[in-house]
Amino acid sequence: MIIIKSDQEIKIMRESGKVTGYILGELHNLIKPGISTKDIDKFVEETILKNKMIPTFKGYNDYPAACCTSVNEEVIHGIPSAKRQLQEGDIVSVDVGCTYKGYVSDAARTYAVGQISEEAKRLITVAEESFFEGMKFCKPGFRVSDISNAIQIHVEKAGFSVVRDFVGHGVGRAMHEEPQIPNYGKPGRGARLAAGMVFAIEPMINQGDFEVDVKEDNWTAFAVDGKLSAHYENTVVITCGEPELLTL
Repeated sequence: MIIIKSDQEIKIMRESGKVTGYILGELHNLIKPGISTKDIDKFVEETILKNKMIPTFKGYNDYPAACCTSVNEEVIHGIPSAKRQLQEGDIVSVDVGCTYKGYVSDAARTYAVGQISEEAKRLITVAEESFFEGMKFCKPGFRVSDISNAIQIHVEKAGFSVVRDFVGHGVGRAMHEEPQIPNYGKPGRGARLAAGMVFAIEPMINQGDFEVDVKEDNWTAFAVDGKLSAHYENTVVITCGEPELLTL
């Protein structure tokens, strides 16, 4: 069942989203060669707590950190570590969840570490662009798979692939609510969108093949072919008109 949020619930989620968006914006200044992924996690957790909110991810199914930091071929759910120092030319995806008064905001970005290749830049750009292509269909009357299809078309037109094993989702009191929102598929399928629905839409795209596997830590998903992966996500409210982004 898709939960329709009230105006009051969306108001609370808006506050959570501001903090999540602020963190992701500040990471542009923090992420540089030599920083560890644990340093990123420390900043994320301290900022959330300073704003009197809760790091959603920490403790979720025993996940040990406040954010996910996925480097290069890692797609999502990378665990921050003091031993993982970022190097010039890396890319790193950071996924942040923030809970305020019981409501969750969820968003992610992929960052360049110093100077990166032109192809890596293009991958990051296409991931972001594909999100906004999908958002064009975040209006009442469209269906869930209209979002999915728009994302897939943009990504594959650019010569990249869409991860199949992980999807976007509804978000609210729980981090993962109905519906699931794949980043691929035929249009005109799934639930019809209505005002008050809130989604975490999150294209995950690979430079090479879409096939992924999970490391021995049982969290970190990675591209099997070892090529780069990028992730872009926002929490989105369906309104009577244009969608509202809570995490920019």
